Amino acid sequence: MVDAPQIEDKSKSDDELVGSEAPLLEHLIELRKRLIYSAIALVVLMIVCFIFAGQIFNVLLGPYRSIYSNPGDLELIYTAPQEFFFTQLNLAFFGAMFLGFPFIAAQIYMFVAPGLYKHERKAFVPYLIATPIFFLAGVCMVYFAVLPMALHFFAGMQTDEIKMLTSVSEYLGLAMTLILAFGICFQLPVVLTLLAQIDLVNVAQLKVGRRYAVVGILLFAAFITPPDPISQLGLALPMYLLYEPFNHVGALG
Repeated sequence: MVDAPQIEDKSKSDDELVGSEAPLLEHLIELRKRLIYSAIALVVLMIVCFIFAGQIFNVLLGPYRSIYSNPGDLELIYTAPQEFFFTQLNLAFFGAMFLGFPFIAAQIYMFVAPGLYKHERKAFVPYLIATPIFFLAGVCMVYFAVLPMALHFFAGMQTDEIKMLTSVSEYLGLAMTLILAFGICFQLPVVLTLLAQIDLVNVAQLKVGRRYAVVGILLFAAFITPPDPISQLGLALPMYLLYEPFNHVGALG
């Protein structure tokens, strides 16, 4: 015979989820609303970032500026009349994605939250906080360490006859690619912890797959970064250090 408290707890749990159930059409309407909000936010931020594209450009130029003892020696070029304009558009989009990420993440959470139990919603909140923190950690890693070292490596290949004349679009493309790559890769702890919460991975599986993970990390770093050992190791080593703690008992608890 089932105890009355157990029946009451089960009914509360059922009511908690049933209250969040909705027909497919309502889910699609809600999804459309969240997508519209996100698109509007991105467009507004892109317009603002285009206005301040010069300031964003100066910030991203910091690592390049650091390789010159005399800032006046820094020189960037563009080889097509429209190149710098489209570079500013790319900067605006990059700035909009960077600044709008917390808002987009909140919209994703508000879309999926009605389908979660209350305890699941509470458990999801720390990940919303951890995600931008780890993303910023990856950005700082690129800005203050990896990109300056990679640029020093490339600049050191110059000779008296061969000089490095970098175009604006190529440098900013490199900087933005590395920033996004490191920001995404630094989400590894968040992803592994979430997978552990829903019982898709465990410590034993990660230990068995360590060798494959190392190979995958090296291949990914070689694919996403420029063909130099500094930036490749700069991405591969932090990713492995973020992966390794999850191979120990209790890391996924």
